[in-house]
Amino acid sequence: MPLPHSPGWTFAVADGQRLDLFLWYTRFAKTRSAAQAIAEAGTLRLDGRRIDRAHACVRVGSVLAFPLHGHVRVIRVEALPHRRGPAPEAQGCYVDLDPARAKGVDAPGAAA
Repeated sequence: MPLPHSPGWTFAVADGQRLDLFLWYTRFAKTRSAAQAIAEAGTLRLDGRRIDRAHACVRVGSVLAFPLHGHVRVIRVEALPHRRGPAPEAQGCYVDLDPARAKGVDAPGAAA
């Protein structure tokens, strides 16, 4: 296993990844400290359990629910990213489970 701060270090935990890194890599947060704040706010749910720590382990198949920019996001993890890449790469790592977002509707009651 590579040493921390060396190329190839991903903060992976066995077959999972730290929650704050997942949120940052998938572009739900602009900075890692913002991702830590989302994770530690106590409003995020991981597979139905309330999470209040940034080092919680996210795995493929995990379901996350959290408030973001006035909306509740519900996503299922499809892949664990290895870096903070471009947006299309990040969006390929999760599936949005909110039916309104899947249809392209942003506001409740908006026409499709």
